[in-house]
Amino acid sequence: MQAIMETLFDAVYLVGVITIGMIMILKGGNNKQFKLFGIMAVVLGAGDSFHLIPRSYALLTTGLEANAVALGIGKFITSITMTIFYVILYHIWRQRYRIRGNKGLTFSIYALSIIRIGLCVFPQNDWLNYNAPVSWGIYRNIPFAIMGAIIISIFYSEAKKCDDNNFKFMWLAIVLSFVLYIPVVLWANTIPWIGILMIPKTLAYVWVVLMGYKEFRFNEKKKAL
Repeated sequence: MQAIMETLFDAVYLVGVITIGMIMILKGGNNKQFKLFGIMAVVLGAGDSFHLIPRSYALLTTGLEANAVALGIGKFITSITMTIFYVILYHIWRQRYRIRGNKGLTFSIYALSIIRIGLCVFPQNDWLNYNAPVSWGIYRNIPFAIMGAIIISIFYSEAKKCDDNNFKFMWLAIVLSFVLYIPVVLWANTIPWIGILMIPKTLAYVWVVLMGYKEFRFNEKKKAL
């Protein structure tokens, strides 16, 4: 039952976010914010597919441990695409709130993303091992968590300052994604059921995408009037 329900959830999620992303890319016109949202959604869905499709196959066939190589490669790719996701979200923040300058902040985001990706490449991660070392899971997620904290802070600050009702909960969605992800990093190897937190974590990312899509739809309706 878990295999079927999880596979159905993943299929709806992947098709949904990629479709939304393609719509915003193709119909966003000259609006850079919507284009970026579309690219971000496609990166999210495409990146997660490298992990979720092998996971669904494993659950429906010989089990997770027997498919450790495919799952490890998928996790590695997803770790990189999620880093790119936050870099794009940072640029959405700049576009939405017309941020100019702040070169130090931009440098920090890119430096953290490079460090994060660099740590993911180290062989000590042992991606292809089903019981990969938790320590390296922590190391590579430290710069990722710092990136997340920065994104949370800047969205909260600007949305409040600009009285931005449509994005007023963007910070909360990102907070939830990290709060739900951290226990998985720390304890998924020893407490398998902790992995269930990946579902609400995924829904938090869907919420981020839907905030952008809601704004896109509102803009489309305004243009049609």
